[in-house]
Formats: sequence, structure tokens, C-alpha cells
Amino acid sequence: MDTLNTTATSTNGHSPTLSKASPPTGKKVGTDFENMVISQMLKPMFEGLSTDGLFGGGEGEEAFRSVYLDALAGQVVKSGGVGISAQVQKQLLALQEAHS
Repeated sequence: MDTLNTTATSTNGHSPTLSKASPPTGKKVGTDFENMVISQMLKPMFEGLSTDGLFGGGEGEEAFRSVYLDALAGQVVKSGGVGISAQVQKQLLALQEAHS
């Protein structure tokens, strides 16, 4: 599937123009995928938690729980992750070599 990645850039401060963005690297794709997987793995751990009580965040805490889980997963990935990123990178490289 061929997609066009574009970003808006302003040349004179008035109207943005579109320019081609570079495609994501294998490392970024692997890291993003690992971040998403870890976030989804952590999600069930927090589903049963009550957000009421004296210091509970209520509906706001529930609304921002996914943001918290994404940040938590990002820190896990930054500290070495669980190895998913390296495997995704290997597979992407193998696919690229096979198509060359």
C-alpha cells in the first residue's frame, strides 16, 4: 500500500504548503509498535481500579488513563523494553531485502 506522507509548512507565515515527509525508520516503527503492545498489555491491570474516594480522580482519571498508560509504556520501551522492537526491526529489514 503506497501512501503519501505530507506535513504542512508555512513559507511566509500566511498559508501553509505541503511537502513530502520522510518515511518512518525501522527503529521508529519497531519502537512505536512495542510501545502500543506494552500499553495494551498494561490496560487490563488498571481496568478494575476504583477512581472514587478521598484522593480519587473520578471521571478525569478515567479519561486520562490511556494517556498515562501510553506514557508508562514509553518509559518501559526507553529503558530497554521487552524485545519486541528488535524483532520488528529484523522482520522489516528481511522484508526490505526480499523486495530488493
